[in-house]
Amino acid sequence: MLSKSRQLFPVLLAAIIPWASPARAALPLGAENVTPLKVGVSAPSATVKTLEGADFDLGQAFAAKPTVLIFYRGGWCPFCNKQLSGMQDYEAKFRALGYQILAVCTDQPEALKATLDKHQLTYTLLSDRSMAASLAFQVAFRLTDKDSAKYASHHIGVPEIPGDADGHWLPVPSIFIIGTDGVIKFVEFNPNFQVRPPTEEILTAAAQVSAAKRSE
Repeated sequence: MLSKSRQLFPVLLAAIIPWASPARAALPLGAENVTPLKVGVSAPSATVKTLEGADFDLGQAFAAKPTVLIFYRGGWCPFCNKQLSGMQDYEAKFRALGYQILAVCTDQPEALKATLDKHQLTYTLLSDRSMAASLAFQVAFRLTDKDSAKYASHHIGVPEIPGDADGHWLPVPSIFIIGTDGVIKFVEFNPNFQVRPPTEEILTAAAQVSAAKRSE
């Protein structure tokens, strides 16, 4: 059964309220206070980086092919790595439905290849070190001072918030399914980074989206 945080259509359209830059507006403090964009709204465009360091326009990618967009914390996160491997196990089935998988994280571009190689991933990993995509999809949150200190003690380079030398941020692990019309069809997220949805459920959601598109 899908959790309350997972939202399948039909739903009412929701208005998008653009976020101000982190230096000008308060970020949600803690993952539990994050409210991602909802099903039925237009997916925002944002520029992320490929593993070669080139710009990658998410909006153009969404228009080209139905997309399963994953936000994960980084290659240093064992729960994220397990999720990425699980998606790889089903990558051919997503591809058969016509989907591309794009996975976005806070790692520097040059660190992406290690994750690709370690888990033998055949889909696309992208760097959102600037958190532009995380902000646009409203999954970014500010770490508490306690959590920032914990990551530092483990030598994990969590990105700093621009204009705030003491601030650090991360995305809530999330999954968005986006049609070529640019509309978000499905959202899954959980503030508890240790909890990830079974890949079978994401595949089922993707199949439902595809079936609804064919029946239009």
